[in-house]
Amino acid sequence: MENKPEEYWKEKLTPEQYEVLRNKGTEPAFTGKYVDLKDDGMFHCAACGAALFSSDTKFNSGTGWPSFSDAENDAVELRPDNSLGMRRTEVICKNCDSHLGHLFNDGPPEAGGKRFCINSFALDFEKS
Repeated sequence: MENKPEEYWKEKLTPEQYEVLRNKGTEPAFTGKYVDLKDDGMFHCAACGAALFSSDTKFNSGTGWPSFSDAENDAVELRPDNSLGMRRTEVICKNCDSHLGHLFNDGPPEAGGKRFCINSFALDFEKS
């Protein structure tokens, strides 16, 4: 795992990316640049560039955030998140420890029922 000081991230990331990736913020629903993207390719961590989600696993959840049914093998870490009076599962980039979003169990049944609800600010997209 990359272990960089917060000053490094403040210089590397935009203020919006820093708020989401390092401060565990959330972008407003339906505002992210990847919500409606349907291109083929790979979604990478905006902080460190690690490959996280294939476009093959992206689906329209109607929630306002990019949603994926699965992550790349060993790319993310799941952690309990009891903030804001809720019990959720936080999704973290395993390579740089950046907050990506949350995992919910209301995804497509045919894809295992998982919904990785990920902030667009946490992602960069590489078209195939």
